[in-house]
Amino acid sequence: MSRGIRIAIVDDEQDMRQSISQWLALSGFDTETYPSAEEALKVIGTDFPGIVVSDIRMPGMDGMAFLKRLMSLDSNLPVIMITGHGDVPMAVEAMRVGAYDFLEKPFNPDRMTELAKRAAHNRRMTLDNRALRRELSDGKVLMKKLIGSSPLMERLREDILDLGQADGHVLIDGETGTGKTLVSHALHAVGPRAGRKFVQVSCAALSERDLATRMFGPMEEGGELPLVEEARGGTLCLEDIEALPHTLQARLVTFLNDQGSPPETRIIAVSNLQEQGKTCEDVLRPDLFFRLAAMRITLPPLRARGEDILTLFTRLSEQFAEEYGCAAPEVSAQEAAQLLQAPWPGNVRQLINVAERAVLQSRRGSGTIASLLMSNDEDDAQPVMTTEGKPLKEYVEAFERMLIDNTMRRHRGSIVNVMEELCLPRRTLNEKMAKYGLSRSDYL
Repeated sequence: MSRGIRIAIVDDEQDMRQSISQWLALSGFDTETYPSAEEALKVIGTDFPGIVVSDIRMPGMDGMAFLKRLMSLDSNLPVIMITGHGDVPMAVEAMRVGAYDFLEKPFNPDRMTELAKRAAHNRRMTLDNRALRRELSDGKVLMKKLIGSSPLMERLREDILDLGQADGHVLIDGETGTGKTLVSHALHAVGPRAGRKFVQVSCAALSERDLATRMFGPMEEGGELPLVEEARGGTLCLEDIEALPHTLQARLVTFLNDQGSPPETRIIAVSNLQEQGKTCEDVLRPDLFFRLAAMRITLPPLRARGEDILTLFTRLSEQFAEEYGCAAPEVSAQEAAQLLQAPWPGNVRQLINVAERAVLQSRRGSGTIASLLMSNDEDDAQPVMTTEGKPLKEYVEAFERMLIDNTMRRHRGSIVNVMEELCLPRRTLNEKMAKYGLSRSDYL
């Protein structure tokens, strides 16, 4: 069953409404009942966080008219129709119109529950995908996802805001897991093209022939537009640009030359080149590289971001703790130092994995953060650390900031409670918060 999904039960027969509601409630669903389609439509609209179970035969607006109205509001809303024996042809027609499925009276309650679970799962996926699309089109939301107060992250956010307003093509590179895809969405979302199409394709995911057709056409009659046409006026994001075959690099250069200035379609190229000693400049045609790299953003590796590591770990562990219904793990000074010293070859993506596993370990009451940072070599199971040492003062300050940040967050900005827990006088706490750029308003 999908979390937070409601079931709206619509039937003019009170006994049937209550029977279905009670059964589904026993199965763990939140249910709400309506005696008519008209009453249900006062509540159900686009993005309704649930599914609908409706009888076909009802006075006033019948089930078919109700279904058509729901499909006009939200064509992805799962609607399960209940039909009498003689209404099966009508139920088949309802499936054609857009019903999720139908049940013939008298129906097996377990079959109802199974259908409801599948429909609820589909609904949750639809709502999550919509929320993600809205998030990826909201520049303010995306910028908030670029967490960190290190100079490198401050500079990155400034670069995104600056280059987002420009018309030139952009090359984004950096180590794996640093957030290049997120930055590509942010560049589009903070600029003048934000309300237009953002089209994305991986140059490594398709064969040369399929990629050529997908990017430049010709497509099958009545099918999708080629990507260069679909993205017209907006942004075309080419992931894994280093995998673009040379023949298609030439076609892309021609496309760029034909656009003029400013370009009608902006290209954001994302390089995930992992080959040691090679850069994007080595694998792209010079004329293409210099067109794309006129504006360039190189994402910083996590290991270079200092106390951002602890900030990110805290936020991620809190999110996973909420998801798993447990408390976030407490981080000791030693563990904070280990997090700061780790080389993080997988960068933020690796940190996400470590934070989730740390929460799961904490829920079981076993394991340490150090164990999650161990080398994969069983013969040499030592904590993996960087060779670059840092002054003790940096470790102390990073841990102190994390401790104050976590305590302020836990007490929702209550200065008195934070003073008591950390045994700090008001003036000292204020000074340290000012030093670390922490504001009480952020926690209220």
